[in-house]
Formats: sequence, structure tokens, C-alpha cells
Amino acid sequence: MPTVDEYGRPEPPLAGDEIATLTGFLDYQRATLTWKTAGLDAAGIRATVGASPMTLGGMLRHLAWVEDYWFSWRLHGVRPAEPWATIDWEADPDADWRLTDADTLERVHGQWQEAVERSRVRVTEALAAGGPAFLAQTPWPDGSSPSLRWVLVHMIEEYARHNGHADLIRESYDGGSIGE
Repeated sequence: MPTVDEYGRPEPPLAGDEIATLTGFLDYQRATLTWKTAGLDAAGIRATVGASPMTLGGMLRHLAWVEDYWFSWRLHGVRPAEPWATIDWEADPDADWRLTDADTLERVHGQWQEAVERSRVRVTEALAAGGPAFLAQTPWPDGSSPSLRWVLVHMIEEYARHNGHADLIRESYDGGSIGE
């Protein structure tokens, strides 16, 4: 069982195999987002920093989309369901960042957590079908496909980048700890 730090984040294994290390770091970054968004009120999920329109609630929605996009659509060729299926991405390429009037922390965190659970299932399926070298079933326009290994590293990078944003937004909103 992994060691969990004071913020509820599971420490990645120090000497795990490739998949345990990659998924360990991804789970650590996911848990960091949970920490940074915990206990927010309605104003907190809509708080911004400076000129950026980025919010913590929008970040949860965006990362729910990114989870579904990479692990369901790209990796397995399964088109994402609602709320993504009916978005006109050409008209609004940033729709995944926008909160609706009905969005609460519980709702957007729930959407994100459901996407994370779907992603974990998809990673398990890809590992069973080909291991870390499993190639994405939805190729890029040039016909090339990233491996599961590439997708996992990309997702670690995606979370790490946005967790840096989350640090700034949370600290500016209520002085929340920026931690490590």
C-alpha cells in the first residue's frame, strides 16, 4: 500500500516497474488537484488570477475532458459521452473550461472523478492488450499513434502544469497552502 502524505497524495513507488511508476506519478498529480480544489465554495470554483479567465472549477472540467479524450477516445477509439458529445468544438474550442450556472464543486469534481475512474479502466485494458507499447486506436491525422507509455507521460505533464496554475489560483483566493 502506498504511503500517503499530509495532503492525501499517494507517494509514487521509489523502485516500481515502469507502469507502477508512471501511474503512481499520475495518481499523485490527480491527488494534488483534489487537494487544491477541496472545500471550495461557489466563489472559489470561479476565482481567477490576474487577467486569466482560468478557474479551479473550469480546470476540473478541462481535466475531466482531457482524461476522456486521451484514455477513451485516443487510446481506445471510444467517443466521449456527455457532456462532451454535443459540444460544438469548432465554435468553442475552450468549452471544456466553461462552467454553467448549475456547476458546483460537487458536480464538477464528480464529473472529473468519474472520468478518472474510466481512465483507470482504459489503462488496465490497454495494458492487457499490449502493455506500455499499446498504440492508440485513434491515430493523428498523419497516421501515427502514441503509445500508452507516451499518453501516461503526457497526462503527468498535463496535470503538473495545471496543478501549478491551481497553486496560484487557490493561494490568491483564500491563502491556501501551495505545499510542495
